Amino acid sequence: MAQLTITLPYGRGNREFEIAASADILTMQEPRATVNAASFSHGIHGLLPQRIPDGKIAIVVADKTRLCGYPIILPWLLQVLHERGIAKDRIVFYIAYGTHAPQSETESLNAYGPVFQDYPFIHHCSTAPHLFVQLGETSRGTPVRIRKDMVQAGMIITVGAISHHYFAGFGGGRKLLFPGLGEQQAIYHNHRLLLDRQKRTLAHGCRPGQMEGNPIAEDLAEIDQLLPRYLSIHGLLDSHGTIAAFHFGRCYNDFLQACRQHDRVYRCCSDKRYDLVLASAGGYPKDINMIQTHKAIDNAAAFVRDGGTLIMLAECPDGIGSTTFLPYFAMGGWDAAFDNLLGNYSGNGGTALAMMAKTSRITILMMTTLDRPVCEQMGIARITSMQQTERLLNSTYSSIAVIRNSSLLIHTTKEPHCSTKLG
Repeated sequence: MAQLTITLPYGRGNREFEIAASADILTMQEPRATVNAASFSHGIHGLLPQRIPDGKIAIVVADKTRLCGYPIILPWLLQVLHERGIAKDRIVFYIAYGTHAPQSETESLNAYGPVFQDYPFIHHCSTAPHLFVQLGETSRGTPVRIRKDMVQAGMIITVGAISHHYFAGFGGGRKLLFPGLGEQQAIYHNHRLLLDRQKRTLAHGCRPGQMEGNPIAEDLAEIDQLLPRYLSIHGLLDSHGTIAAFHFGRCYNDFLQACRQHDRVYRCCSDKRYDLVLASAGGYPKDINMIQTHKAIDNAAAFVRDGGTLIMLAECPDGIGSTTFLPYFAMGGWDAAFDNLLGNYSGNGGTALAMMAKTSRITILMMTTLDRPVCEQMGIARITSMQQTERLLNSTYSSIAVIRNSSLLIHTTKEPHCSTKLG
């Protein structure tokens, strides 16, 4: 049988495999690279108002799990702000953790570069009530609680990469302010919309690339109308995690346009599903922990037929990445976990349910540094060697596919009702 050598990202390195030459290599169209200091500066000058408002300039950035070329572009942004007469002491950065755990100083320096040492960075905490003000409530009852200092800022600029999100439709953009800088219980109220109470399943519309008919995405759109106005710098990443282009925006429609750009290159429209899919989460930081890896698993699983097998490469050097994920697997099954979340949504419970839904449909094996008992608790099998993976790849499967970076590529069928509608 003819063989093909493939190299897939794993953590900060790569793993090499021999696979049948008949396997489908699922590729994506790379966004055209247009980033340089001059074009970025031009975009920022066009984004900023002629008269810069008084007060603090709040720059909101994502955490280490959603990098956006910050060491390169933040100095470009600051240079333009200073050219426009904004003094250094008026600028403050906010790290939009949402409910994620805070980073260490070293991790922050790696994420943002020397700017982290030269300017104040606020590590957001979603559990300190005194930090927040409520700006209203959505039609689905989500209280819109945002940091008071966002409301008081003279100007807000969000800087982050657009991505598909497994239940919110898209990440980046609007999510940097909420849930990024939101209050914990308000965030959980929005995330609870993942649960379909009547059918006792995950809400059908909550999937990557879908905004219309997605209760979480529609709730976030309402929230956006209640937030203080802000300017946005939307990054478009290539499949290696490098910034390829930027979209500068002043309104929600600009966010939707950036989502369209991302969707055009990272959506695979096909009716075909496979017996076996070998996928990488994309390497670091997409496989930094299990919570981030789950997004890649969710994308890759959509390419696997019912009863098929997914082999996922995800190092997870930071472990699970959450203290609220594993407990749901010890509650006695789907119904118990579902009821617990209905009554008291917390942390990554929705992610745990989404994982249960996949392991009930397909077999998932994972090359990872996570301990075997942890993998078994999640319903997946831990791969212990390259040889074990090679044996699996050379077993009898009628159809095999390979995905180099499943954190980016999403699957959709050709039927019109499955197409993305972004407004």
